[in-house]
Amino acid sequence: MNAITLSGLYKRFGAFVALDGVDLTIPAGCVFGLLGPNGAGKTTTFKCMLGLVRATSGTVAFDGAPLTPATFEHIGYIPERSVLYDWMTVREHIEYMRHSFARFDPSKAHALLEQLGVGDDRKRVRALSKGMRTATAVALAFARQPDILILDEPTSGLDPINQRTVLNLIINEAARGATILFSSHQIGQVERAAERIGVMQRGRIVLEGAVDDLKAGRKIVEGILPSETFAIDGFAANPNIDRIERSGRVVRAFVHQQPDAVAADLTQLGAGGIRVVDLNLEDIFLDAVSPGTSTASVVEEA
Repeated sequence: MNAITLSGLYKRFGAFVALDGVDLTIPAGCVFGLLGPNGAGKTTTFKCMLGLVRATSGTVAFDGAPLTPATFEHIGYIPERSVLYDWMTVREHIEYMRHSFARFDPSKAHALLEQLGVGDDRKRVRALSKGMRTATAVALAFARQPDILILDEPTSGLDPINQRTVLNLIINEAARGATILFSSHQIGQVERAAERIGVMQRGRIVLEGAVDDLKAGRKIVEGILPSETFAIDGFAANPNIDRIERSGRVVRAFVHQQPDAVAADLTQLGAGGIRVVDLNLEDIFLDAVSPGTSTASVVEEA
């Protein structure tokens, strides 16, 4: 069963088209990472899903049903910008949530705050750093024990240790059965936590699928040519090659099968320093939003 279904979601702000027919299905219990450059439409998608911005057209369904006030009992949301009340303390936020949501667990909120390094819950939000505000929002959202979590840049402002803590929380919630949709500019985080990804560009989903499937069989064959003007005529005609990049003497062939045979052909042409490397999520993302800018990386980001 699909926990979230977006069909033909379209949003226009005046003459500007922010969302241009977004179609997306997210299975129940899935961790789904939404990637895209600034202005691609990720935050607008989240706001339209939750009724915070009225979509121009299209439909949104949670567990097959449209959004209603009762649905929010089952959805946890962390917006990109803090919506905590500056004049309230962290403890007061916990009390507020306890009275607002039946499944909110104050003890879990306190445990998460301690784990994320928010020590004194008597502090007013205005006295918290950006990272501590994010940590507080994370603790409050996860303590609600929702069936669906929608997280817009949930590690923004956090130090590397707390970033890893949040990723572990995401993975653990999915193991509990929750569905998580989150965005992040840090592709390594998405690669670590997400089972499926969608890439947005100019208000559209330009790539979507399981991370393992998107990587399967795709390699980069890299070699060093004798000179910058060295000809490799006919090499690109190999049906196993999707495209070729050249930068100075370095040539990279993006292949979808038989990388060893492509490497042998490149060696026969006269290239040296041949190596075959995996395509990582950063390459896949860059190839989707800006073909020709992706680069091979032997060491993937943690």
